[in-house]
This record gives sequence, structure tokens and C-alpha cells, in this order.
Amino acid sequence: TANMPERRPFARLPTDVSPVNYALWLKPDLVDFTFEGKVEARVQVSRPATNQIVMNCADIDIISASFASGGKEINATGFNYQNEDEKVTLSFPSALQAGSGILKIDFVGELNDKMKGFYRSKYITPTGEVRFAAVTQFEATDARRAFPCWDEPAIKATFDITLIVPKDRVALSNMNVIDRKPYPDDDNLLEIKFATTPIMSTYLVAFVVGEYDFVESQSSDGVTVRVYTPVGKAEQGKFALEVATKTLPFYKDYFNVPYPLPKIDLIAIADFAAGAMENWGLVTYRETALLIDPKNSCSSSRQWVALVVGHELAHQWFGNLVTMEWWTHLWLNEGFASWIEYLCVDHCFPDYDIWTQFVSADYTRALELDALDNSHPIEVNVGHPSEVDEIFDAISYSKGASVIRMLHNYIGDEDFRKGMNIYLTKFQHKNASTEDLWDCLEEASGKPVAAVMSSWTKQMGFPIIVVDQEQHGEDSVLKISQKKFCASGPFNGETCPNWMVPISICTSEDPSRPKLTMLLDSPETTVTISNLGPSQWVKINPGTVGFYRIQYSSTMLDSLLPGIRDLTLPPVDRLGLQNDLFSLSRAGMISTAEVLKVMEAFVNEPNYTVWSDLSCNLGVLSSLLSYTDFHEEVQEFICDLFTPIGQKLGWDSKQGEGHLDALLRGLVLGKLGKAGHKPTVEESHRRFKDHVDGKVVLSADLRSPVYLTVLKHGDSATLDTMLKLHKQADMQEEKNRIERVLGAISDAELTQKVLAFALSEEVRPQDTVTVIGGVASSSKQGRKAAWKFVKDNWDELHNRYQGGFLISRLIKLTVDGFVDEKMAAEVKSFFESHHAPAAERTVQQCCENILLNAAWLKRDADDIHQYLLKRKGSACNPAV
Repeated sequence: TANMPERRPFARLPTDVSPVNYALWLKPDLVDFTFEGKVEARVQVSRPATNQIVMNCADIDIISASFASGGKEINATGFNYQNEDEKVTLSFPSALQAGSGILKIDFVGELNDKMKGFYRSKYITPTGEVRFAAVTQFEATDARRAFPCWDEPAIKATFDITLIVPKDRVALSNMNVIDRKPYPDDDNLLEIKFATTPIMSTYLVAFVVGEYDFVESQSSDGVTVRVYTPVGKAEQGKFALEVATKTLPFYKDYFNVPYPLPKIDLIAIADFAAGAMENWGLVTYRETALLIDPKNSCSSSRQWVALVVGHELAHQWFGNLVTMEWWTHLWLNEGFASWIEYLCVDHCFPDYDIWTQFVSADYTRALELDALDNSHPIEVNVGHPSEVDEIFDAISYSKGASVIRMLHNYIGDEDFRKGMNIYLTKFQHKNASTEDLWDCLEEASGKPVAAVMSSWTKQMGFPIIVVDQEQHGEDSVLKISQKKFCASGPFNGETCPNWMVPISICTSEDPSRPKLTMLLDSPETTVTISNLGPSQWVKINPGTVGFYRIQYSSTMLDSLLPGIRDLTLPPVDRLGLQNDLFSLSRAGMISTAEVLKVMEAFVNEPNYTVWSDLSCNLGVLSSLLSYTDFHEEVQEFICDLFTPIGQKLGWDSKQGEGHLDALLRGLVLGKLGKAGHKPTVEESHRRFKDHVDGKVVLSADLRSPVYLTVLKHGDSATLDTMLKLHKQADMQEEKNRIERVLGAISDAELTQKVLAFALSEEVRPQDTVTVIGGVASSSKQGRKAAWKFVKDNWDELHNRYQGGFLISRLIKLTVDGFVDEKMAAEVKSFFESHHAPAAERTVQQCCENILLNAAWLKRDADDIHQYLLKRKGSACNPAV
């Protein structure tokens, strides 16, 4: 868009010297938080010969460097650091000889506390002692903080890693250990040598030194799988171990390419910024993305662990074996893994109905972000490291996954797998771009994959498909057109972009199977469906697979709505229909009151994911309308909508219920509790008291809704009890569960206490963001307090998360819900004077969202109020 931030000048590394193998020795000091290192890189010098070597290097001090080739060794005479570009230039007294040589560098660095590079992670031993592990997180551009290297994904090499560590610690790296011997200078240390890695990118190198237990298994294809847990918690690794051992053979079979390493370790790291990281052979996770305690973990945690394990293991092929050529193609890695993780979970846990959940978790989220003027195309040209951080967002992951799902549907599973195999075989141990994947899938399917897909990856946004129907005797004629969908209403720019849109159409005859498929490659077209009686409905995009929104004519829409009430429309289509309408109302293309009427048709809805999406949208609306004087009426509407399903489910699980019933019960009770439904609030207080008194422990699936409800309707004693539970919790999952809901407390002074708690030692650095976000999303007072807190503590927060995506998440959670133009201006000016380069786009998106909220409120508030009053009137007096 017009107001994109200025791009920093950036150049990739010169290619005249390139690494073939790195032999790397590292000796971390877990007390003083420093490390010593030595690298001997076997390099290839191409002509013309140069007397300089340029590499990446950040926060590392080089002590000495030399270059040896043809029996001669010369010492570097200068190290010129370009800190801004994270590069170092080594200068030598004479030109380097062309051909093979050895570059030796001795260096020292710091084990930082920023959760990137080679960093320290705090943990508490079973006896209560505070200790630190040394761990790594290199993606995207932080291997250069652990050792000087050519830190670009296309500069691949092999690695021989040796770690010198205290002998009572576990030391792990990408490969298996091949030798361990006492360290000559200190008999408390061991020198641990790992096997040579395959040819790989620097961002996938990893090492961990700390104290861990593990559980181990063998996959059916002979790979040793281990899950490393905190000491004393090996039991909690079993669920992930089971998923991983099922998943490796599934992918091997799906891609028809074996997993290339002898082992894979999955390890839980205490302080970890992302959800997980797919380092080849040594995958690191947040504790909450890996550890499951059969008694204290809720259903949604199991599902999360299964998805994250599926995602990271997919990367072992897609990303690690074949790697994107540059960060512009990051989406290939992430979009693909975010799609196939669902395929894998569906294989392991068919009862999760996970593909319906995909639509709510990824597809609708991506549509929402991508309707903004400040969105970006899937493929973004990035250069400077701070720009790379910015693209780890819902477009790369969720829109990426959604268009791959659409493509998979368009060419069919068989050709898709065939194309994937061609791609992985052709580019193994190499790098590829988006076009390379399209070529392979085109070769396998014979369809114009590149032409279709580039319209979805190279331009931002997506179309709204406008449909009108006319009956001609027994035939139905559909007029179908496309134009760009904008969150602010109809597109009114100069030239409207066009997409190649795979469209499928079904009718009430068979709602689950397309009657007709076509490729819409022009602005509009007409389609005739023969033998369609006037009483039958027509639905576009069955399965909600195409990445677009739909606007039906009002008669078409009216004929579809009974399909919601009587459930003849499949769940994913009921969800998609409601989500489209909600989004059209935010864009001002239909009235929000109309959508509320549609929402009331969901009163018989049995499906968890449909409720989840509905609940999300009502949450957005409730937040918007908290800035009116009829917020109470909105809560009543929510109670009315959720009470019947709440009564049907009750509080306690019944015989024969499964995963989805547990998720639905938690969702519904939390919704009713938050909205102030009296019986739910009372029962929550009662059960909470029993839980705290140790009479009846709350089942894990009820904890979130109960905690939320008692805090929302609680006082300082409630908050103190909750903080005590937090302190006593042994599992990170339980701590996070409490951290997420603390913000629900209503009293202003207590809110300040929660915000202060967010920055305390009690909360792990990656979770501070969740606590502040919880305050912001709880109420309009909470949002105001959270934003003030972020401004007042900006230096500390920015210093903590500088550059990472956590800073973007913090900003979004805090300011996205404001509703007046003054706030948009305030947010904009705050970030003009407080630079956060990795969050520039997020700030623009937030300001745009605030303005959209303001327009929505102005436009529809009265209408909604009238609707709610009229509804209440007719409820009180049924005769009317």
C-alpha cells in the first residue's frame, strides 16, 4: 500500500567465498552466560580472487581468524563489523587462493536472554533451585549470534558440531552423538561430538545443553524418536511421542520420500518465543506445545500438541530437505506445513473433525486480515532481517495454508501427492522457489497451476463472488461476478484486480458434492444448472474451500437459511455462510441486524466449530458495542442464544462423549459465564470453591470457563486465590490457563495489579503478552488500562521482544479493539516516536481496524439497538 515503511538498504552476501562444511566447537558457560567458540569452515573460493571474506555475525567478538590453503596459512589483519547489517568483513594481507581452503575463527559471545540466537532459558529444578539451560532459536536470521556464518537459507553446507559441557548435563544437536570424551583442561566437562549433518541451511542448526528426562520409541520405519521433558515429567512426553511415531511414517508414505536422519528429538524449552521450531532432527517446543498430563491437560491442549507436532515434522521434508531460496518464499514452508498438519491430525485423530476447525482457525482468520488495505501479498520481497520478522504472520501461515487447501482440492489428492514427490525428489538438499513447486504440480496434474496460483500469491486480497439466480422453466441461470473484497465496503479503486477462481456449486439434492465446477477467470460469467426445481437451493463453494467471500441475492440467501435451522447444510457450510454475512456487515454491505437474525437460526446447532466461529463473531460485536449504552442487551442476546445448548450439555461429561463435546461444553459455559448468565455464574462460584478447598477438583476442560467466570464476577479475594493457584501450578499449561483469564477481573485497581504481575518474575517472558492481551480484551476499561501500561512500559517491553513477532502480537492484542478515530491517531503518533520496525505493518493494520470499528459503530449501532429492543418486546409478549 501507499504508506509502506521505507525499506532499509540491503544486500545479500557476496558469493565469491562459500562454505562446504563447518566444524564447530562451542563451550557455553551456564553460570556467567557467555560462550567460547571456534569454527573451521571448509570453503570454496571462486575467482576472481579476493582478499576479503564477508559473513554474517551479530553480538559476537572475533578473537582471531586465519585462512589456510595449499599449505599456507595467513592471519586476518582486520575485522570490520557492520553492526546495522549484522555482517563482518575479514581482511587478509594477500589475495585468497582460488579453490578449497580452511577459514578458522576463534570467537566469544553472550548467552543472551532475548530468546534468539544462542540463549539462556531459566528453569527450576525439582528441589526448587533456579538454573539455566543453553538453547538455540536461529530462524530467521540468528544463527549469526551463535557463530560467524553465511546465514542465508540458500547457502547450504554440512555441519560437524562439538559441544563442551558440564558432565551432568544433557547435550543435544541435530544429529546423533558419535563420541564423548573427558575435556582435557577440566575434568568436570565432557566433549561431545555429533555426526555430520546432511547439507542444510544455517537457520535449522540447533543445540541444547540442560537437564532433561526423555521417553523413547521407534517409528515403524526405524527412526528413533525421543521426547525430552523437564526432569521428573517424562510421563508428560508420551502423548507427543505417540503422535510423532504415527506421523513420521504417514509423511514418508504421503511424500514417498523417507525421513533422512537416524533420529528425531522433540524437546520442551522453558523460555521459548514461538510455538515451536523445526530444527532438523532436534525440534524445540514451548512446554505447552509438547507436554500433556493425562489428568491435568484439557482437550484443546491435546489438539494443539497434535497440530504443532504435525506441523514441525512436516517441515523435516518441506523446508529442511527442500528449503525456500529466500525469505520471500517463506510462505511455501509455513503455508504448506500449516495445511498438512491438519491432514496429519485427521489421520491420527479422525474424531477431532479437524478440517472443519481449519476453516474457523485459519481460513476465516486469513480472510479477515487479507481484506484490509494494509494486508500484503503472500509473496513479499524482503531484505533486511527486521523485514523478515514481519512476514511470520497470518498471511504466510493461514492464507498460505488456505490457498494450498484450495489448490489440493482443485487438482485432487493423487496428482497433488505425485507433484509433491517430484518436487521433493528434484530439489532435495537444495533450494526452491514458489514457481518450482507450481511447475512440479502442473507436471503432475496437467492443470494451469502456475497461472491460477500466482493470482493468489502475488497480489494481496481476494474476491467477493456476487451471485444472482433466475429461473427459466426447469433451468436455473446463475450470474456470477468477482471483485476485490475490502473490509471498508465495495472496492472503488481504478483498476480492480482479477483472480483465477476455482468455483464449485452444489444444490440441495446433494449438499456435500459439487454438481458443477468451473474456473472463473474473467470479471463475470453466467452458468446454467439444468433440472433444478424452484424449491431447491443453490450453494456456491461447498466445503468452504475456495478463498473468497460470497454475496448472494436476497432470494437465494432466504432459500439457504432453512438449511441452517434444519442442519441440511453441512457444518462447514453453515459456518462459512454465517462468517461471510458477518464480514459483509462489518464492511457495511448488509445490516448487522440482519446477521443477528441469521445467528438466531443456529439455536439447534450441534457442531463445536460452528459454535466456536459464531462465538468469536459475537465476541467482536460485544466488544464493539461495549462503547454504547446498550451493552447489557447484547449480553442478554448472547445468553439467549447460548442457553439452550448450555442446558442440553450440562456441566458434567456424559457416557460416550468425545473430544468435541468437551470443547463445546467449555466454550458454551465460558460464553454464558462471561455474559453474566446467572445460573452459570452461581454454579461456577460453587465449583470453584470446591476446587480450591480440595473437595472436588475441576476437570481440566472446565477450568478455563470457571476461572474466567469467577474472575469476571469476582473481587480481590478471588484474584488472590487465582494468583495462589498460579504459583502452586506445576504445569505450564495451568499457569498459562490462569494467565489468559486474569484480565477478566473488573475492578480498576485489581486490573493494575494484574498488569504489574504480567511483568513480574512469576510470568515467563513469552507469556507476558498473553496477560496484557487478556486485560485488553476483557472490557473497554481494560483496553484503556492495557494500552496505557504498554505505553508506560514501552522501553522494557520493546527491549524484551525487539524484532520478534511477540512485539507485533502485543500491539495487536492491545489496540485492535478501539473504536474511535482519535485513538487511531494516538496509536499512529505513538509509534512514529517509538519505532518498532518489526511491527510497522501491524501498527498500520491496527489503525485501519480502529477506523473500521468506528465506522461500523456509527453506521449500525442504532439499528442493532432497535433490533434487540424489538426482540425483547416480542419475547416478553408472545402474543404480539
